[in-house]
Amino acid sequence: MKKDVLSKLMAFLADLENGKIHCALSHQRDNAIMIAVVVPGERWEVEFCEDGSVEVERFISSGEIYGEGAIDELLAKYSDQDGNGLELPQNVGLAAAAQQGLVEQI
Repeated sequence: MKKDVLSKLMAFLADLENGKIHCALSHQRDNAIMIAVVVPGERWEVEFCEDGSVEVERFISSGEIYGEGAIDELLAKYSDQDGNGLELPQNVGLAAAAQQGLVEQI
């Protein structure tokens, strides 16, 4: 990683710490370090790339709150359907799935 992008990364982390803003570091893509930031109503993904570029993606909430029923809908919509991940029937809730051994209870 280039020294200047490392300096940018360290400065950004210091700014977050000074602002008492929680973050988590991760590595999702080759040649980049991601800082995930969650603030009220938003989530940011800030990636510091080896080539010196910085990419920022913001996810902004509409403020709408959904009930428990949204869990099954979201799982059905986003679960891996290729057999590589969890595949739940739409009418099976998480508790029922855990009882059936489809998911591990934590």
